[in-house]
Amino acid sequence: MLGTLNDAARLTRLSTESGSDGSSPTAPDRSHRPDVVLTLMTTWNVAAKRGFSFSEDRLALALLDENRARRVLICDSTRNGLRKFAGTLRGRKEEAFPERSFATHHAPVRLGRPNPRSLERIQRAYASYERGIRDAAARQGLDRPFVITANPFVAGFADFSWAAPVTYYAWDDWEAYEPLQKWWPLYAQAFECLRQRRRRVVMVGEEGIRRIRPTGPYAVVPNGIDPAEWQRLPPPPAWYADAPRPRLLYLGSLASRVDTQQLRCLASAFPTGSITLVGALTDRAHFESVRHIPNITFHPPVTRREIPGLVAHADVGLIPHRLTRFTEAISRPLKVYEYLAAGVPVAAVATHAGLAGLSDRVTIIEPGGDMAAAVRSALALDPQPESDRLRFVAEHGWEERFDALLNVAFAK
Repeated sequence: MLGTLNDAARLTRLSTESGSDGSSPTAPDRSHRPDVVLTLMTTWNVAAKRGFSFSEDRLALALLDENRARRVLICDSTRNGLRKFAGTLRGRKEEAFPERSFATHHAPVRLGRPNPRSLERIQRAYASYERGIRDAAARQGLDRPFVITANPFVAGFADFSWAAPVTYYAWDDWEAYEPLQKWWPLYAQAFECLRQRRRRVVMVGEEGIRRIRPTGPYAVVPNGIDPAEWQRLPPPPAWYADAPRPRLLYLGSLASRVDTQQLRCLASAFPTGSITLVGALTDRAHFESVRHIPNITFHPPVTRREIPGLVAHADVGLIPHRLTRFTEAISRPLKVYEYLAAGVPVAAVATHAGLAGLSDRVTIIEPGGDMAAAVRSALALDPQPESDRLRFVAEHGWEERFDALLNVAFAK
């Protein structure tokens, strides 16, 4: 943690207790819990479709734990109403929000662009967005709820004078995310407003905190894993079971952050092995130079159920990222936790500052260094004892991460 909190109160967890006569557990008493509003960078439907893989998705699930809050309002980002209607006409199915007596879902739509590109228009858009949240909170009976948002425009431009303090959960540096480059100046404006309002900030990496420069309470809370997913490792998906060895795996978005020169070098260094890239191909042109290489395979995203078996079947987990402003901001990407949770050694380029201290099973090279040498070093490591793997799984769960986040968000 980089910052200190004045009068910070540890978040205590209520547990259900059985009666002294051996009766069944009673429902938790949430009367002393805070009310909470969470606004997503995307939507509940998107989070569900991607298997609740991202940090904001996991936080949404955590807030639906009946022990964490009295009442919860989870808010989608604003969607284009015409596009949503067109999707409905085409039979596109929306993922239903789970039924909870204490939780509701707010899914606003508008006819225009959800994120305009002028400062005046985007400020009006988010003032309107906030009014919708205020009305939804009033209908649910929320009493001065604490607000957590994964959207920097909400954190900066929305007022929330009717609510308790606002915390910005920054799980990516959107001001450096190339697909959103048209909005970078507006993100900078939002962060300036965030500082003026002394909003709280929780970031997954220290570099991101330095860039945002919060004036209110702040903390670094790394990414994590769901221990339940990694207790017992299943067999690999059928399509990966016979991949040639060594099996080198990259799991994540296939975008410009991936260094294709490193991929070419690995393909040459391990001609009888396999390099498998699993994820959404968001920048097809970036990978044109390697798509013809026989031992490099592109595979679309897989379900959460498939990921543990897929990763466990690999010989080395790859993080062949380019050094960019975006990769620097995230000290430990989600994928490194998933590789290590499966007991798989990691070969990584030193674009993420926090990798060096995470595990001795992470071999790191400097940008432009010899990735093949890092892979050979990873392959030479002794197999990890199962007890060590399970200890890593237990030490890096989302529950503890979100306890730390809520310590900041709920502090008086």
